[in-house]
Amino acid sequence: MRYRQSLIPTLRQDPAEAEVVSHRLLVRAGMIRQVARGIYDFLPLGLRAVRKVEAIVREEMNRAGAQEILMPAICPAELWQESGRWEHYGKELLRIKDRHERDFCFGPTHEEIVTDIVRRELHSYRDLPLNLYQIQTKFRDEVRPRFGLMRGREFIMKDAYSFHADFADCQREYQNMFATYQRIFDRCGLLYRPVEADTGAIGGTLSHEFQVLADSGEDAIVSCDKCDYAANVEKAELARSPESDVQSPKSHATAPLRKVHTPEQRTIDEVATFLGEPRERLVKTLLYVTDTGALVAVLIRGDHELSEAKLKNVLSCQGVALADEAAVVEATGAPLGFAGPLGVKASLIGDWALRGTHGLVCGANERDYHLTGLDQERDLSLLRFADLRQARAGDACPRCQGGVFTAHRGIEVGQTFYLGTKYSTALNATYLDAQGQQHPMEMGCYGIGITRTVAAAIEQHHDGNGIIWPAPLAPVDVYIVPVNWNDAAIRQTAEELYTKLGGAGLEVLLDDRDERPGVKFKDADLLGIPLRVTIGTKTLARGMVELKGRTETQATEIALAEVVATVARAHKGAASA
Repeated sequence: MRYRQSLIPTLRQDPAEAEVVSHRLLVRAGMIRQVARGIYDFLPLGLRAVRKVEAIVREEMNRAGAQEILMPAICPAELWQESGRWEHYGKELLRIKDRHERDFCFGPTHEEIVTDIVRRELHSYRDLPLNLYQIQTKFRDEVRPRFGLMRGREFIMKDAYSFHADFADCQREYQNMFATYQRIFDRCGLLYRPVEADTGAIGGTLSHEFQVLADSGEDAIVSCDKCDYAANVEKAELARSPESDVQSPKSHATAPLRKVHTPEQRTIDEVATFLGEPRERLVKTLLYVTDTGALVAVLIRGDHELSEAKLKNVLSCQGVALADEAAVVEATGAPLGFAGPLGVKASLIGDWALRGTHGLVCGANERDYHLTGLDQERDLSLLRFADLRQARAGDACPRCQGGVFTAHRGIEVGQTFYLGTKYSTALNATYLDAQGQQHPMEMGCYGIGITRTVAAAIEQHHDGNGIIWPAPLAPVDVYIVPVNWNDAAIRQTAEELYTKLGGAGLEVLLDDRDERPGVKFKDADLLGIPLRVTIGTKTLARGMVELKGRTETQATEIALAEVVATVARAHKGAASA
């Protein structure tokens, strides 16, 4: 690439709308431009980085035995209605009509389409297993698109779907894809953790997220400091042994229930401060409505946060949502902020941390009043318990002895799901076994956010001067900087190196602009190209040029005759690091 022939519109100032580093630097480096909220143009260098991720993903998926296909982005409603997701997916599903008023959607994911392919083409156990994948543009109508490529509405994704004759073979392929994802993200040069996760709108019973560790990550995850267990805080299991109850609030003596006046004190913090009680001695009573319309009162300690994913799984429902104010008033007789478990017109379920506790504070189901002295064993003896809260740092690990959780922030770049027969049963994707008996196929699905991986790499690899690309994802390998393009000797040397390095298989950007050296150096750092070759008047007079890695503080002089071999070795070392 020659700079003057390329579209690389770098900016000196940060874009006003950018909230995270990757968004800011991708815009400043002239790699993306916003078209609409959550929708972006990819300019040449940005697209090259995307293609680098795609190439790694494609190579590893093919190596793992998957076959690439391409499905339509626009999907007919009939298939989504067959699976039941047309009604349940939510507003993120962009629904559209054609000129004949027939319903379609812009596919956010393609379980229905791929299952339709397989049900029409595969009929025998001899046809299985099969793993099909695509790399394609998706659209999810996010209520609040933000963070550039990390939470856009339109994005590029690799989605794969596997089909099997039995559970055991589906689990084998799940592990195959798990290992494939590890190879992919290792090759991308990312620091990441696979964590157990909720299955969300995709469905299924087993899932892992691949989280790139970064302070700007949207996802909160925990990992054990002694074993390999890691999970999203919404999914992480919590120990329920007697030792775990040591953290539960205990009073010195059981006290009688007493109603106390708490005028306009509604939040946990307000009530705790007003009564002089620690937050862990308060009980939150949260009213939720399930997708079937059932009302549930969920009890959780005041210093804990509810996991809606755990609640949904415990209740065996498709979704839960906080009850509106009218429903709260009808169930408790009080406005928001004063709900309590005694007398509430809803089924009750409590978090394990409340088991055996007493001396607690809860809402009195009456405006401006709370109850003190609540005793679980005396007042809520029939309370059903479950693991309902989000995990946090310091919690005991449920998988090993003595391990405790540490907290991290992560950016989800991939997720694997065991789907079972959720879609094959709904869409009648069946096969005949050796005895001629018909069975639904077992399924797994496996996604990677291609464009999000690009953003995650920058979130994890940058400094105050710009992007620091992991070598495998860099748009180009080498940046040639002639300090004075109008100097004939410098220009000739730059042209020769450009040709020779390209001939050696390296991707090269030649900065052939008539700009000051400082401008070129700033752009080189901003673009984050791994290696920079600088050709200056004094060094060239001695038959030398300077080689500098993006993260190095000092350049190294090398002889002109050794440039190609030295740069090739440096590139190979950076790519394999």
